[in-house]
Amino acid sequence: MKIIMIAIIDYGMGNLKSVFNAFKQVAPEADIKVTSNPTDIKQAHHVVFPGQGAMPDCIRELDERNLRSSVIEAAKTKPFLGICIGLQMLFDKSEEGNVDGLGLLGGTIKRFNNQNTADESGHKLKIPHMGWNEVSQTNHHPLWKNINNNDRFYFVHSYYLESNDKNIVSAETSYAQKFCCAIAKENIFAVQFHPEKSSIAGLQLIKNFVQWSV
Repeated sequence: MKIIMIAIIDYGMGNLKSVFNAFKQVAPEADIKVTSNPTDIKQAHHVVFPGQGAMPDCIRELDERNLRSSVIEAAKTKPFLGICIGLQMLFDKSEEGNVDGLGLLGGTIKRFNNQNTADESGHKLKIPHMGWNEVSQTNHHPLWKNINNNDRFYFVHSYYLESNDKNIVSAETSYAQKFCCAIAKENIFAVQFHPEKSSIAGLQLIKNFVQWSV
C-alpha cells in the first residue's frame, strides 16, 4: 500500500501541533511532516498551509524562509489545503497591513466593519469573529463528504474574502453579513475556519482531504 506523505508547512506561525495531531488522528498510517524544507514540500503528495496571526507577518516569514516559490508550486500542482491565513494568502491583496498576497486567486481580504457588525436583533457583534458558526455548503465537493450542510465549525478571524469569482465559493457563513468561508478550485481547497479545532466535522474534512486525489 502506498504511504501518503503530507507536508504541513512550518513558516513560524500557527498552531502546528494541533494541526499535526488532527492529521495523525485521521491518518495514522501517513507520513506527516511539519516542515519548512522546500524538498519535503516538493516530494509531498498533499500539502497543508495552516495559519494564525497577521497577513503581513505571514508573507514576511514566507519570504524570509524562502518558501514562497515552494508554496506557489504546491498550490498549482497537488492537493493543497489552506487553513485561515492559508486561505487569505492565496488572494491578491489584504487590507491587513495593506499587503499583497500570493495572487494565485483573484480577490481581496477585507476587514469586518466594526460599526456595522450586528446580528439580526441589532445586538453588536464582537470582532474578531470567534467561536462556532454554521457553514452552508454551496457546491458538491469531495471534501464535504459525510459532512452535513450547516454543520458548525470553529472560527477565529477579523478579515474575510471578497471575490468577484463566485465559481470558487464552496461554502458560506454569516456574521452580520454572509461571507465566503471555503473556496475550491481544481487542486486547491481552503477554509477560513479551523478544521483541526472543529470536532467531528473538522476531522472528517481533514480525512476527506487525505483521501482526495486530483
